[in-house]
Amino acid sequence: MTWVLLILGFVVLIGGAEFLVRGAGRVAVRFGLSPIVVGLTVVAFGTSAPELAVSVSSAFKGQTGLAVGNVIGSNIANVLLVLGASAALGGGLIVAAKIVRIDVPLMIAASFAVLLMSLNGSIGRIEGGLLFLAIVAYVTWTVRSARTASAAVVAEYEDEYGESGGEPLWVDILFVLGGVGALVLGSTWLVNSAREIAVDLGVSDLVVGLTVVAIGTSAPELATSLVAAAKGERDIAVGNAVGSNLFNLLSVLGVTALVAPDGLPVSDEALQLDMPIMVAVAAACLPVFFKGFSITRTEGAFFLAYYVAYIVFLVLDQTGSGLRDPFAIVMGVFVIPLTLVTLGVIAWQAWTRPYEPPEEIRA
Repeated sequence: MTWVLLILGFVVLIGGAEFLVRGAGRVAVRFGLSPIVVGLTVVAFGTSAPELAVSVSSAFKGQTGLAVGNVIGSNIANVLLVLGASAALGGGLIVAAKIVRIDVPLMIAASFAVLLMSLNGSIGRIEGGLLFLAIVAYVTWTVRSARTASAAVVAEYEDEYGESGGEPLWVDILFVLGGVGALVLGSTWLVNSAREIAVDLGVSDLVVGLTVVAIGTSAPELATSLVAAAKGERDIAVGNAVGSNLFNLLSVLGVTALVAPDGLPVSDEALQLDMPIMVAVAAACLPVFFKGFSITRTEGAFFLAYYVAYIVFLVLDQTGSGLRDPFAIVMGVFVIPLTLVTLGVIAWQAWTRPYEPPEEIRA
């Protein structure tokens, strides 16, 4: 029965992603909002709902390691797995200038702020309230600053989301609500069944949150972004992942810390490894995106490879394998320094030879 729910979860997630992207795109065209804004707000919030449900539920049950690990792991997965897979399988992604210049720096700042808040070993209710106020301010500012999409962007999306079919607005709203509901339901089935399988293996709450639950709750982002990339909706694909990370840090962690009886304790293990990786992954987006306002297929493949390496290290560490130390040495001495040098070169080239994005991605 557990494996049946796992498979059903994936099926419902894919269907929900299709409904959500279709409905959100049509609503965007109707109200003159850019699809990038929809990706950063409506779609991102809808696909972050599983993280919120899992983290709040875990906090009330005393599984705070699962709650924190879920957010950290999901944010790592959103960049390395979701964007990596979408770019590698979709032939690359175009990144809107707004994401590069505003939303990615905000994601980096939010990641670093959460790390600083956690240095004393917990995220308290006051800090949770500050995080939640930040997401309210972000959403308010995003909606108010949204500009009407250019004629080229509107034309690109009207074929798919225009009103040529004659459907009333309530039909599009039902698509959005039905998509969000399916994503939440599919994620619940997927997470619950996967968590049962993982717990049977005897791993800790933090590791379960970082791996099985994080991948499960990131499955909506993955499904939505893959569907959006396949349909050519490049703004929604990237905006969904970046927006979801902001919602995870500010909304999910904020609300969970507010409702948790004693705040959210953060383990030394998470502080020493997983949170720094989350911050580093967020920071790595900026030079990659800014270089050409895109993620190439090769860069997507590298993102995926790093995610596999991260999961492999967690498994080796948790199982006490003798391969853990050699693997860590190879990553620490060769792979990570080489990556830092590469990112430095990319950042220098972007700084000295600024790239002006084409008109269709300036909004």
